[in-house]
Amino acid sequence: MVQQVTRGIKISVETNFEGTFYKNYKIHYAFGYQVTIENQSKDSVQLNARHWVILDALNNVETVSGEGVIGKKPVLKPGESHSYSSGCLLTSPFGAMRGHYSMVNFTTTKKFDVAIPTFKLSAPFAIN
Repeated sequence: MVQQVTRGIKISVETNFEGTFYKNYKIHYAFGYQVTIENQSKDSVQLNARHWVILDALNNVETVSGEGVIGKKPVLKPGESHSYSSGCLLTSPFGAMRGHYSMVNFTTTKKFDVAIPTFKLSAPFAIN
């Protein structure tokens, strides 16, 4: 598990390998991840958007941006947390993801970004 705190918002990420399959005559490696967003600040905040950078061992880079997370824009009061699961496909058995969440502080009405720490994706059979 990797963790990072930005402006009182703690991001924790756990990953798992889901398996392989063929698509368009190429092998793909499926990875799942669970993210927990914990508000350790004294203000209520809302997650409005996400931005991901997905890298694989073949130097492929994909960026994904959009509103909310899995269709939700959670509001977190102090001490509350929100968890969700998602996944990605790579064309190699190793990779990594990083990014940030765009949030707003309800007390100050200011927008701010919360870093999502870089986390590794690796198929267990490919680990030396």
